[in-house]
Amino acid sequence: MGIPPSPEISLVLSVRDLVVEVGATRIVNGVSFQVHAGEKVGLVGRNGAGKTTLLRVLGGAKSPKGGVVKRAPATGYLSQDPRQDSVPDDTTVLHHVLAGRGLDELLDEVEKRRIALDELPSDENVHKYSNALERFEHAGGYAAEAEVRKLASGVGLREDRLDLPIGALSGGERRRAELVRILFGGSELLLLDEPTNHLDADARTWILKFLRDYRGALVVVSHDLDLLDEAITRVVYLDREAEEATGTVVEYKGTYSQYLVQRAADEERLGKLATRQDREIARLSQLASSMRGQTAKRAKVAKNLDGRVARIEASKVQAPTKRRSLRLRFPEPPSCGRTVLTATEIWKSFGALDVFSDVSFDVGRGERLLVMGLNGAGKTTLLRVLAGVLEPDLGEVQFGTGVSTGYYAQEHEGIVGGRSLLEHMREVSSLGDGGLRELIGMFGLSGDKAFQDASTLSGGEKTKLALAQLVAGSHNVLLLDEPTNNLDPGSRVATGEALASWPGTMVIVSHDAEFVRALEPDRALLMPDGTLDMFRDEMYELLELA
Repeated sequence: MGIPPSPEISLVLSVRDLVVEVGATRIVNGVSFQVHAGEKVGLVGRNGAGKTTLLRVLGGAKSPKGGVVKRAPATGYLSQDPRQDSVPDDTTVLHHVLAGRGLDELLDEVEKRRIALDELPSDENVHKYSNALERFEHAGGYAAEAEVRKLASGVGLREDRLDLPIGALSGGERRRAELVRILFGGSELLLLDEPTNHLDADARTWILKFLRDYRGALVVVSHDLDLLDEAITRVVYLDREAEEATGTVVEYKGTYSQYLVQRAADEERLGKLATRQDREIARLSQLASSMRGQTAKRAKVAKNLDGRVARIEASKVQAPTKRRSLRLRFPEPPSCGRTVLTATEIWKSFGALDVFSDVSFDVGRGERLLVMGLNGAGKTTLLRVLAGVLEPDLGEVQFGTGVSTGYYAQEHEGIVGGRSLLEHMREVSSLGDGGLRELIGMFGLSGDKAFQDASTLSGGEKTKLALAQLVAGSHNVLLLDEPTNNLDPGSRVATGEALASWPGTMVIVSHDAEFVRALEPDRALLMPDGTLDMFRDEMYELLELA
């Protein structure tokens, strides 16, 4: 009979006495847990609880304040914002993906030796080129390229995109490229932050199946309820309900839906226990007070009762706090001319790649124009041109009388590291600090969060800050590029309801069918051709495919 393997052998992630801080705020203190091979773990908690920060520490992108994190050598970490990964824009997508297994350096060596051979076809250069090819092939280089192309197809990244520089990709394409790199490189442990963001319906279905069948371990942060129910078998709940609080970790077995049932039962039990403790403290305190200042015997009883109160208070549980739902309101838009925006024969290219050409359209006051098209069709690029972030190569964009434009960038390009939330708000509004803090508080960014470095926010919090900037700007035209990405379901509904009741003009890019239904677009602009059409219900199917 063989010796059973040590539990340590199957450990792919070990967290011991972990302390994580953002600025002066302690997210967790002394947290410990483990993940074994094959386990699928959902890391959950409210928006702003610190899930993204904790996952960054687990993935090695941020150092802990204290404690130890040990992870498997073949670990893939997908951050929520690929722009923070400091990959040069001129790096080709294929080269970046191959770096997931360290094959990029071998490929560079092959290319270097090929160029040397072209310049001088000597026996020595032939030998060096052959050796470089052999090392690349021995490391699985040629098979790896085929695997990369298969993964890219799965997540909906077109094959021709693999040969482009990363800087030429749209926000959604860059996210997919990063996902391909992580899936390609991580064979033992995947740490994924919102892996289904920017994916169309087919790609989302593919990734759900991939994660279901994945034999390694998984730790995932996601607002995608299907993913949390289909791909995980255990939940780690980051319990941190207040901005100033230090969180704790509570573990549950089962899917996300099973966790919700268990947690509801736990909260009901804790609520009842807290009520009983409060009543007992009040009863004993009142009884002790009634006995003071009387006989020595009664004073002694009162002292004993005070001791009992102190013991109960020392072990007292906190009743779960009721979660506040967002109530958002956009201000009335300033008056403006009847035609707010006119685009005439605009073209945009990146190198030899024509993103779109000869696109013309106008937008009327109060109109809601939905920009549609497959990933890579130029939707984000078009909004960047309309916002003045990019110049068109040909053509022009003109705005009407009295137009004030607010731009929500899909990748949060306007949120700058080293500046606080309050500083970002001051850039867009002359309202005093008290009013600005009240405004971001409406989005759930309250307390000392106002002074936090904005680059340390989670994706959901960055979305809320960017939306708060739009509110503060008092615009009459909003250019919105995927404004509900990273938001939890309740915040998505609140954002949709607030914008649906706003009478200003909107040009929208969104894959979120529920959000688009709330807005009820008037017309659709189909990219990259620039075809205008009245919006019809059957277009929702195309929206979900895109």
